[in-house]
This record gives sequence, structure tokens and C-alpha cells, in this order.
Amino acid sequence: MGSLLETDTTSELASMDTAKTLTSSDSPEALEIRLPTVEDAADIADGLVTLRRALHENAEIGLDLPATQRLVLDAIEGLDVEVAKGNSLSSIVVVLRGGQRTKDSTGVVPAVLLRGDMDGLQVQEATGFDFAATSGRMHACGHDLHTTGLVGALKLLHRDRDSLPGDVVFMFQPGEEGYDGAGKMIDEGVLDAAGPRVKAAFGIHVSADQDLGVAYCRRGSYMAAASQMSITVRGKGTHASRPATGKDPIQVGAMLVGQLQEYVTRRFDIFDPLVITVGQFNGGTAPNVIPDFAELVVSVRTFSDEATSRAEAELPQLVSELVAAHGLEAEIEYKRLLPATINDDAEADFFLETFADLFGPERAVVRPNPLPGSEDFSRVLEQVPGAYGHFGVALPNLPVEEREANHSPRARHSDEGLADHALFLAHLAGRRLGSLSQE
Repeated sequence: MGSLLETDTTSELASMDTAKTLTSSDSPEALEIRLPTVEDAADIADGLVTLRRALHENAEIGLDLPATQRLVLDAIEGLDVEVAKGNSLSSIVVVLRGGQRTKDSTGVVPAVLLRGDMDGLQVQEATGFDFAATSGRMHACGHDLHTTGLVGALKLLHRDRDSLPGDVVFMFQPGEEGYDGAGKMIDEGVLDAAGPRVKAAFGIHVSADQDLGVAYCRRGSYMAAASQMSITVRGKGTHASRPATGKDPIQVGAMLVGQLQEYVTRRFDIFDPLVITVGQFNGGTAPNVIPDFAELVVSVRTFSDEATSRAEAELPQLVSELVAAHGLEAEIEYKRLLPATINDDAEADFFLETFADLFGPERAVVRPNPLPGSEDFSRVLEQVPGAYGHFGVALPNLPVEEREANHSPRARHSDEGLADHALFLAHLAGRRLGSLSQE
């Protein structure tokens, strides 16, 4: 990893050639795997832009994405692949069978999974794009690019399928934005869609505020686990002028906001952190009334299984004891939403090394710290070795100070990196199949 950058960098999109063939072993019987080139990706670039803009204009949210599903199915129509639609959600699973399918040392034909999520957000778009959505739903997180990049990778690998020594599973996923679509697709069998369970899995997330064409990844913890704590503080309502005759849940709730933050700084290691945000605080109906109860909803982010378990055990107890100390009662519901996204060390190295080989080491960045956001691809990485990383798609001529991050109504994702996105995914799958076939 020494040739890869450890800090952010700006660079131009690469125009270098990619080798036409990959030899998966030095033995005389080595398979010659043909992988797509930069020129191959350029051939489909215009079609990818058209698809991305159609997806963007028709953004949908949640688990039911009928228009999105139809656009993807239309885009891959005619390909020699196996296609299955989801039962409980509008997912699509595509299996591409390789023409040189070879059993590995465990006696199975290896398969690799590539994932692209498809859903948008309930955001009123303010990008100014001429293909902007007008429905009050927006691809503010760039999933239109994820879907398009995955379609592109499928088309590129389909050209060279006769040389592949295994299978590729393409996971077109709805419901990443808070609906656990990945978990539902796993329940419906996506990891076993090729027959044997996939041996490795990869995903990419685009970033509207990061330099165009730069990829980011790291070993180990990559994104946070997400949990949620809902608190109802029950007191005794009274007139606001006579607080001593009641028990004020708003005052106690406000105390909790500060005490939770103080607890974090004194009880959790800053190098295995706990991030707490009170995102909702509701109480009262009038300024001259102390209410019977107040409600708080708390977001909890952690980066390791140990910290996740400790937070689940300790935070409800802390809240209960603090509230009781003021003579009130607390009803607490604590639930884990998503596990931490943990990259396999070897697969994270492979992710960045593949990108560096394709586009130059100056464009492959080792991210020094994990990200506090959460991602349901973590469900896949709990069960299969793999890696998840980010890819910068800021508008190339947009000043840094004018870039806005994902989830902003003004997040503007460039489609100039789509061909590289598709090419990189194709190489992750093709190269990994080559190595797996020799294990």
C-alpha cells in the first residue's frame, strides 16, 4: 500500500490504456481473462449518461421503485444473463455466468458480488440541473450513479463473459436510505443467487463534494454502526408559574442532552468513539404549561462491536438513573439499526490496488479514519469478505467552497466519472474471480 496516497488529492481523469488480458496464474494452464479497457468503457459512456439522467429525473424512495426497476430492466434487456426480481421489494438480481467456470479448491465455482443501491430521498431538488426531479424526491445521495455504474459494469463484463472463470452477481438494491434493503435482499437469497455463496463482495458510494475520479477506502472499520434510543420522560404537569407543584420533564430532558455528551467524553475511548446526537426533542403544548411528559430520540453511532454492545447496555441505564435522581420516570426503547461497515483487510487492499493499477496511484487514497455515516452494505460484509469505498464525483469546474455534500438539495454529482465507475467495478469482479479460481 506504500504507493497509495494517505491524504486527499486532485487529479485529472485517466486516459491510460488498460491491459486487455489478465493472467490468473504463472502456470502453463493459466486462464487468460479478458477484461474491459478504457476504450471499452468510453464506448458505452453516452448510454450511461442517458440512463443516469433518466434515473435522476424519476427518483423514487423506499423499497418500492417500479419506475427505477423498469429503467434498469430495459437497460439490460437482451443480455445473456439470469434475472430475478424481488418478492418483498423491487430489487433486481442478475447473475452473469462465466464461460471458463472453474472449480476452486473447495470444489465450487467462485462468484463475486457487486452492489448498487437505487433509491432516493424525500428532498426537494435545488441543483438547477435540466434533468432535475420535480416530484419532491431526489437522488441527493447519488444512487442514480450507483445504479448506472452497476449497469455499465454488467455490460462491460458481458462482452468478455466467455473468458470469466466464475460468476458475477449484480445486486440492484432498493431501500438503502433507512429501509434495510440489503438485509431484505439477503433474506431473499442474493448472496446465494449464483448457487454457492459468493466469495467476495464490493460496493462503491459516490461523493458530491470529493474530487472527480478519486477513490477512497481503508482496512477494517469504514463506516459506523447505527442505533437509536427513544426516551419518554414522564413527570407531572402543572402551571408554569408553580413548577414546584409538578415534575418538569422538559427540564430533565434538557439535562439529558448535556449529560449524554459528557458521558461520552468520559467513558468512551476517543480512538473507538461513540457519537451521540439528540435529533428530536418534543414536549409541551403551551408556554404556560409544564407537561406530563417529553420525548427524545437519540442517534447513536459506533465503530466497533465492543463499543456498540457497551452503548446498548450502558446508555439506557444512565438515562434511567439520571431521570430517577430527579424523581421522574423514563421509558426507554433501544434498538440497533445497522452494524458497522467493516472492510476485510485483504479486500480493502485489493480495492485500492485495482483502482491504482487502472487509473494511477495518485487517484487511490487510503482514508485515514472511518466515516460516521452508516450503510446497509454492512449486512453483506457481515457475511462475506469484501470492501466498500467512495468515489469522488464533484463537478469538475465547481470551486471546492461551492460543493455540497450528499443529502443536500443542492448536491450536484457529475456524470463524467460514470465510465470509470463502471470499468472499476468490472475489474474488481473480473480480477477477483481470476484470483479465486486459483485458490
